[in-house]
Amino acid sequence: QVQLVESGGRVMQAGGSLRLSCEASGSILSMNVMAWYRQPPGNQRELVASMNSDGVTNYADSVKGRFTISTDNAKNTVYLQMNSLKPEDTAVYYCNADIATPDSHSMDYWGKGTLVTVSS
Repeated sequence: QVQLVESGGRVMQAGGSLRLSCEASGSILSMNVMAWYRQPPGNQRELVASMNSDGVTNYADSVKGRFTISTDNAKNTVYLQMNSLKPEDTAVYYCNADIATPDSHSMDYWGKGTLVTVSS
């Protein structure tokens, strides 16, 4: 059974930096596409950043130049470095990954989320 566990969410001041981590555990053959989503209060979940197995990244316009997604394949961990935080970055951040296991070609997995609150 694959699990994704996010960590690093906390209350921050605007302008600060924060790094979120998401560790995958279980019988993992490969992590194909990894992504961070967020859900601001009262709004729908939205894509923040993604990275495929070739290292190609994609970012929401609202975070370009401020956020960076990266991975440590040896640790099955994906990170989201967030700089120049703004109050509008306040949200629950979710890790998402397309993971291949010995029992399946690939499946989509989600973490339970970690809360980031940015105060002005």
